[in-house]
Amino acid sequence: MSSFERLANEHKDAVYRQMVRVCGNADDAEDVLVEALLAAYKALPTMRDEANFRGWLAIVGRRVCSRIKRKEALLPVLALSEQDIEQSAGEPEIDLKSCLLEALDALPDSYREPYRLFAIDGLDQKEIAHRLNLDLNTVKTRVRRAKEKLRDTLDQGICSAF
Repeated sequence: MSSFERLANEHKDAVYRQMVRVCGNADDAEDVLVEALLAAYKALPTMRDEANFRGWLAIVGRRVCSRIKRKEALLPVLALSEQDIEQSAGEPEIDLKSCLLEALDALPDSYREPYRLFAIDGLDQKEIAHRLNLDLNTVKTRVRRAKEKLRDTLDQGICSAF
């Protein structure tokens, strides 16, 4: 048995239980554990201390779970935007995709691009900071404020389709 197999067998159950709590369901936890183990296998030559394997595997798993949750959060909006939403009593259709795009366009330039890279392209904030030549805290603030502004815009029904 290789050292990787030994480490994986020793720690996978504990990391799986942690991923069930983090991801919220067993199916996602299984997927996350598989991706985390694959990443661990690829990075095995660079590992210096086997004692840190479980913690490292859990960190990778949390990051994968966060990525999955972020993409899943956008699925309902994207699914609705691709459908024709029929309103009863002859009310006009609401084009959610147009509303979302209109709300994105209404964002200040400094918020729009970091938010697009984060929410739509799925980049992490460190990569966004590097790509836009900004401080990491600046990117975090701009993404948070963009989310708040989008939520406010959509909640207020400012979209011309509402």
